[in-house]
Amino acid sequence: MRASPDPTGSPACETRAWTAGVDEAGRGPLAGPVVAAAVILDPRHPIEGLADSKKLSERARERLAPLIRERALAWSVALAEREEIDALNILQATLLAMSRAVLCLGVRPARVQVDGNRAPRLDDPDCCIETIVRGDATVPAISAASILAKVHRDALMRALDASHPGYGFAVHKGYGTAAHLGALRRLGPSPQHRLSFAPVRAALERGS
Repeated sequence: MRASPDPTGSPACETRAWTAGVDEAGRGPLAGPVVAAAVILDPRHPIEGLADSKKLSERARERLAPLIRERALAWSVALAEREEIDALNILQATLLAMSRAVLCLGVRPARVQVDGNRAPRLDDPDCCIETIVRGDATVPAISAASILAKVHRDALMRALDASHPGYGFAVHKGYGTAAHLGALRRLGPSPQHRLSFAPVRAALERGS
């Protein structure tokens, strides 16, 4: 998990006036972790160009990510590992990563806005949780979270490409492209593949 410095001690912390945006990256891939991010933006330091990370080029995401980390009041990135995805299912693992990201902020926001229609459990009765379909395209804090999650996960997948060569993780980031499926047929699943996903299960059964 990674987080920004704890901004507690400011007057805003006394009233819990902050709203955190939360989003994830990596629900659909066949390999690697699912990554979630939480961001509390600072209205005094707006960031131009925030949008759904899927609509931005890699270059734009890489430009915006350090600005978000620099200008946000607080930010965090957390994940659920491949083993947790297989044990819990991808939805529950995603919600777990989201709750970890909020807890890792170091402050307790008054409101959490989550992209989609499912909310994580936060065990905080004083925090209002709001789900927003397409929030990554309409709510700046969720857009910022989507960018941090995507950039962080892409970097993880490039690192996994070096430790598990032959699958092309650096290129497709674990998604089920034709090249990835072909590598699965040739090599079988790696330790980073999600065994609960049907194409990976099929490759495992062929090799057994």
